[in-house]
Amino acid sequence: MIDQPDRGILRDLAARVAEESSHPIMTQRREMWRRHHRLERVRPMILVFPEGSWRELLPPSALACQGERAREIELALRRRLYTREHIDDDSVLERTWVVPKRITHSGWGLETRRIPSDQPTGAFAFDPVIVEPSDLDKLHFPQVEVDEEGSQADLAEAQELFGDILDVRLKGISHVSFHLMSLYTGLRGLEQVMWDMHDNPGMLHDAMAFLEEGHRQLIAQYEAQDLLSLNNDDTYHSSGGVGYTDELPQPDFDGHVRPCDMWASAEAQEMAQVSPRMHAEFILPYEKRLLEPFGLNGYGCCEDLADKLADVLTIPRLRRVSISPFADVVRCAEQLGDRVIFSWKPHPAHLVGAFDEERIRADIRHTMEATRGCIVEMILKDTHTCEHHPERFTRWTAIARELAEA
Repeated sequence: MIDQPDRGILRDLAARVAEESSHPIMTQRREMWRRHHRLERVRPMILVFPEGSWRELLPPSALACQGERAREIELALRRRLYTREHIDDDSVLERTWVVPKRITHSGWGLETRRIPSDQPTGAFAFDPVIVEPSDLDKLHFPQVEVDEEGSQADLAEAQELFGDILDVRLKGISHVSFHLMSLYTGLRGLEQVMWDMHDNPGMLHDAMAFLEEGHRQLIAQYEAQDLLSLNNDDTYHSSGGVGYTDELPQPDFDGHVRPCDMWASAEAQEMAQVSPRMHAEFILPYEKRLLEPFGLNGYGCCEDLADKLADVLTIPRLRRVSISPFADVVRCAEQLGDRVIFSWKPHPAHLVGAFDEERIRADIRHTMEATRGCIVEMILKDTHTCEHHPERFTRWTAIARELAEA
């Protein structure tokens, strides 16, 4: 239960969201995103995701609510307002409050084990649970589970709290992204998977085929149970982007959401160091078959795809490709042209250490010059810290906007 004082705080924040969402700039931004996704060259679009830095931008001391549940809701509302007031990228602040359906699945039969770091934000080490080929037999396909009663209770709570202020919506699966290598390396170990490409390729193909079929069955269960929701709105897409498009759903859409009505994506950033040939043999075919039923697709995350773009561009209905901070933007621009969105990830390390505005300006200008013939978006993410200088996000965005609008 949310007590009356917390309820008042949340309703006030919701009212501010509603007010800001009515600003004419939001209508303009929606249309710009739709044109951008139609591969029209409007201008480089900008999105900023503080991610790990939220704990510095909005620490616990910035929250006014006392109850645990109320503080979760407060944080979500304050993040939306903070982006509008202090970052001012091309995010669209919608007058909505999304209640996710309580959808889970039974798992894959084995659980990932990790050896934690002794540092709070340090990297973990792998503790493989698939050691021998026979361990693959311990895997099973996930079965979807839905808590309808709990979902309706969540919806009722949100509607009662601020349904008269925001558009409260119950949504199912709307972000579809396939991470086969992330799943498998967590079970097998990253280094061992790379050895398997040479020493035991059959085992790796067997594992990937199993995971492909398991994910295919998951999507089929979601569709059969009417658990898919449209993502042609502000839904986060791929490794950075939003879904606004007038190309989805399909013209014959009747209210039942199918894969062909949705965006989807895939990535294999764990395999950044493998050759294009190995990527094309062990990874991409499985991802392509999973992406094939979807209406529009994205590919990539933090991996440098410069040497793999010829293969990536064979993905059906590909619309967005992630260009890593480590990629050669000139080579990538030459290959992508205006065929798909050049989803550039500027280096997040520019927000730590000495905040060098000229260095940031030079980096962005270089990419802008290299991509003159491309459909470009700048997605600042993986920002795990700003060293308690939240104003750096404001300045970075201002510089990016100045150059994008020049």
